[in-house]
Amino acid sequence: MYADAIDTDERPFVLIWEVTQACELACKHCRAEAEPQRHPDELTTAEGKQLLDEAASFGDDQLVVLSGGDPLARDDVPELVEYGTDQGLQMTMTPSGTNSLTPDRIQGLADSGLRRMAVSLDGASAATHDEFRQETGSFEQTIEAARHAKRAGLPLQINTTVCGETIEELPAIRDLVADLGAVLWSVFFLVPVGRGRVLDPISPECAERVMEWLCSVQSDAPFGIKTTEAPHYRRVALQQQTDSEAGPKPDGIGRRTGITAGDGFAFVSHTGELFPSGFLAESAGNVRDESLVKLYRNADLFEELRDPDALQGKCGACPYRNVCGGSRSRAYAHTGDPLESDPLCSFVPEEYDGPLPASWDGATSQVSGD
Repeated sequence: MYADAIDTDERPFVLIWEVTQACELACKHCRAEAEPQRHPDELTTAEGKQLLDEAASFGDDQLVVLSGGDPLARDDVPELVEYGTDQGLQMTMTPSGTNSLTPDRIQGLADSGLRRMAVSLDGASAATHDEFRQETGSFEQTIEAARHAKRAGLPLQINTTVCGETIEELPAIRDLVADLGAVLWSVFFLVPVGRGRVLDPISPECAERVMEWLCSVQSDAPFGIKTTEAPHYRRVALQQQTDSEAGPKPDGIGRRTGITAGDGFAFVSHTGELFPSGFLAESAGNVRDESLVKLYRNADLFEELRDPDALQGKCGACPYRNVCGGSRSRAYAHTGDPLESDPLCSFVPEEYDGPLPASWDGATSQVSGD
């Protein structure tokens, strides 16, 4: 089932469950500002299984991503993966690149039914990646984990953050993604929350160039590409007259077109709060007290985020608002209003003469290389 075949008023294409905020790393961009210790009020194993039961009631093959922090800070993760798989869920995971990712644990996750493992590379070498992740050895541990995942038969996804500190690394990371045999490169455009507030943002013009470059990479890459918190990648692709049938490649879990916060995407925090995304921390309620399904379908915040006509500023006037809609998380981070314009988008609709998003003096680097 493809994302564009799902009625996102009724169910998310992606449900993220932040099983813990505990992590051994102190990454520069960390949304959760993770710490080594687990929070005492995390959802328990029993509560987690109840959450997975609720997720399964959305419909067949609901995609669930176990995230963190580092999910492997919890010993019950293989049990949760197996339980979710038995309920008919597509269980995937984004562990941290630490020594917790041993070959035995990766094989155990595969045996439990995990459908995909995603690891992060924010540099193409130990020097650049480890500096970003604030942990010596993280690069080598991540590379080894990626190779073990392939040996265990787990499809591999690579996640990369785009900001001033990483942008020059993108061509080399692209080559590494291909060398590792990944099925998908997920390119995350920084949202200034958590520790990420101190990183260097890129300018809207630079973001446009990166997306144009990603379109060119996608044309012959052996892996799919998706952007996170940059739905205007779809607008860029359309403007480049990308053929709709040969556009973004299916990636093994059904994603062909993008999704946005609250519209095809939902995030359950480690303590059960339901957010439109992990980068838009405005709660619609807590799954300990209310039905996940009812909250997603009926909460006012989620209903507003699924209405392209509710968008404001140039996003509201944009002819691409039904295929893009801008990052609601970034709009919220900059203005406190998730319906405002995404300040990372440089596109101004014809005849629009209203206010433009506040800009910033970000990096002006551009991707170089073949």
